[in-house]
Amino acid sequence: MLFTQYAFAAEEIALAPAFTIEQLTTPQDEGWITNGGTLSNQRYSPLTQINRDTVKNLKGVWRTGLNSALEFRHNNQAQPIVYDGVIYIITGQNDVFAISVDTGDILWSYQSNLLTEDAFVCCGWVSRGLGIGDGKIYVGQLDAKLLALDQKTGEVVWSIQAADPKIGYSLTAAPLYYEGMVITGFAGGDLGTRGRIKAYNAKDGSEIWTFYTIPAPGEFGSDTWPSDDDVWQFGGAPIWHTPAIDPEAGLIYFSTGNAGPVLGGAVRPGDNLFTASIVALDVNTGEYRWHFQEVHHDIWDYDAPNPIILFEAEYNGVMRKGLAQAGKTGWVYLLDRITGEPLIGIEEKAVMQEPRQATAATQPYPIGDSLIPLEVAYAPENNALVNQGRIFTPFFDKPVVFTPLAGVNWPPSAYDPTTNYMYICATDVANSARADATQYEDPTFDGQFLGGAYVGAGLIRRGIYSALDVRTNKVVWQKQFNDGCRSGSLVTAGGLVFMGRNDGRLIALDVSTGERVWEFRTDAPINSSVSTFMHNGEQYIATYAGGGLFGGQKGDGVWLFSLKGILNEIPSAAPAAGATTAVTVPEGRVADVTNGKSIYEQSCVYCHGETGEGGHGGGAELTSALDVQAIMTMLSTGKNAMPNFRTVLTSEQMHDVANYLTTDLLAK
Repeated sequence: MLFTQYAFAAEEIALAPAFTIEQLTTPQDEGWITNGGTLSNQRYSPLTQINRDTVKNLKGVWRTGLNSALEFRHNNQAQPIVYDGVIYIITGQNDVFAISVDTGDILWSYQSNLLTEDAFVCCGWVSRGLGIGDGKIYVGQLDAKLLALDQKTGEVVWSIQAADPKIGYSLTAAPLYYEGMVITGFAGGDLGTRGRIKAYNAKDGSEIWTFYTIPAPGEFGSDTWPSDDDVWQFGGAPIWHTPAIDPEAGLIYFSTGNAGPVLGGAVRPGDNLFTASIVALDVNTGEYRWHFQEVHHDIWDYDAPNPIILFEAEYNGVMRKGLAQAGKTGWVYLLDRITGEPLIGIEEKAVMQEPRQATAATQPYPIGDSLIPLEVAYAPENNALVNQGRIFTPFFDKPVVFTPLAGVNWPPSAYDPTTNYMYICATDVANSARADATQYEDPTFDGQFLGGAYVGAGLIRRGIYSALDVRTNKVVWQKQFNDGCRSGSLVTAGGLVFMGRNDGRLIALDVSTGERVWEFRTDAPINSSVSTFMHNGEQYIATYAGGGLFGGQKGDGVWLFSLKGILNEIPSAAPAAGATTAVTVPEGRVADVTNGKSIYEQSCVYCHGETGEGGHGGGAELTSALDVQAIMTMLSTGKNAMPNFRTVLTSEQMHDVANYLTTDLLAK
């Protein structure tokens, strides 16, 4: 690891205090001091200088390139943290930067120097943000290390090895500073890990408490796992996001990921607590208080990676302290955050059964609207429909289509306390899967712990962006995008919702109608969330254009916007008339198949799976009928839901991937 301090940086940086509860629960005009804006994770700002009338004048102030996380494996999803005129950002490489709001200059940087072999992750190299408090910046790394950096210099104050990365553990969520603690959940549920959340002493990194999201034998919830084997040790239930805290209730809230093995349910009969669940703990001790399971005995990868939002709203004439969680099922789950009871109603309904998968007899159905369709309207050309492909349609040894694939994934939602509207980014797409005998084997940690395989249905995905009234669980308005929805949301008292797009645009929508009232094209996909703050009397918008997990131009740019900005948007990079997208390699070149395998495993597995049959992302099955040139052309031009990779991969890299597929993966 390496930190670099630039000239006079320390003098320009003010140390954050040990934030009080009042500071952490009140939106800060002058900064953005937690990943979710406040402990409630509402991602709401009371600022109004940028509003429906003035947003047309919003332009770029500066763009700062970080020269980090530009490899094929990287995706940059971090929310900017802002304190006293300095922006703090982390890249998918786990490099950290402090940037001056006034000039865009980098004041210091910390380089992780992580190598490919240092981390074992399921879905690309990502980080979703940083923590700040008591003069330190808190960093969770993909090698499962938790660090505290000196806020003035970027120098490491303390570092702990929080778990073993060689068996799938990683830290991707933004750590949360609270009352002298640093709290973080652990990722890795698709790899055969046992989920956990831990609190550490912010002064020295010593452990304060641990809660395991998979109970050990004899602990509460252990009766939902088999008692005659150790499958619970690999049971999953990772935590992908930053928790929410209610200081008055003394509770911390988070939701968990899927069970393991992901697609194989036969080996783990029972409801499998606390997978796919909302969990409340005592924030000071980590002791269990209550839970609500969104999906019993999950076999569809219906985890709950979207951050919990806390709110207050009126139900039947009574103000209630609520929480909302938008799940991969496509529903929003609304609960009383003191008791865990539904605020509106959630019905247990009988679902289609597959005894060979030990499926649960019933599943929870929230009363209200789903954000996306929960059945397939038309059969895919290569698949017959069973049960109309409805949600919770089971499968076993033969592929079966089901929808949704991942309705609401990690991109954080936002909530407006003045209207009780929640703004949610979802994706509508189906997939198919099957189970196999590998579910009866322990994980080997050289691949994902699936217990089966996704078999891509090859269907087009579309983004669905919704405003939902939490008082009724009814949709207020919706907008459809022509690609997946992969950016977090920010809502402001200026009547605007800000979000990024995979084509590089930052857009603003009218909160009441969803009408797009402003857009600005940056130089790379924006798969991160947006922050806003006041500085010297001026409101700013900050975002990180560094996406590329699903194709598109790789980027490293932190962008700052204001009403006094002078930078115009970047023109669309549409190909010129008559331009060719054909790719060629020097005659006689010998492909580096090992490099091709590395590229495929780092970034293609998410959509196409380890066997090429299909993956989490719903990519089409790859077949042995494809030859090297056909694969290279597809990588260059894209096809159906697959974007082009011509700005991401060189022709030589495409040649390596194509040869790996034809001579190795698809030849088996």
